[in-house]
Amino acid sequence: MQTLVFNTTNRTVVLYASSRDEGKIIERFDDVPTVKINQNFYEIMMKVNESVIPVMRTPISNTNMIILK
Repeated sequence: MQTLVFNTTNRTVVLYASSRDEGKIIERFDDVPTVKINQNFYEIMMKVNESVIPVMRTPISNTNMIILK
């Protein structure tokens, strides 16, 4: 099980290999306006110039998402 931590204030996403307390960081993204929730995956959207593009998808079935303010 992996953990995705989305900080809405700092607009950052950190993906951990397991829990955020024990896990190794797999990926880190800055300037993330939103994380879209689709039927089977979380989609991390990143602002590039004037566009917002998807930069990563992670399956919902093995990912816990924590939203921080």
